[in-house]
Amino acid sequence: QVQLVESGGGLVQPGGSLRLTCAASTHIFSLYAAGWYRQAPGKQREMVAGITSGGSTNYADSVKGRFTISRDKIKNTMYLQMNSLKPEDTARYYCNAVVQFTPYWGQGTQVTVSS
Repeated sequence: QVQLVESGGGLVQPGGSLRLTCAASTHIFSLYAAGWYRQAPGKQREMVAGITSGGSTNYADSVKGRFTISRDKIKNTMYLQMNSLKPEDTARYYCNAVVQFTPYWGQGTQVTVSS
């Protein structure tokens, strides 16, 4: 069983930055693909950023150039650095990993961008 725990969300003004952290209970980030998703009220959950086991990354067009996904294999941790935040980035952000074809999700962390 894999457990994922997100942290780092909060209230930030437009143009500000936040760093989200996803801590895993086992060494999965060096072996499996993982990513960050978000869901705003009334909207479907969408992929924000992904990272493969080899370290390749991909981003949603809406966050390219502003968000950066990374991982620390030793600490079993994945990060999402979010810069130049916009009100439309407001959502609950979830960590995801697919381990042996089984998807795992964290409980999410709320990000609110507002003045």
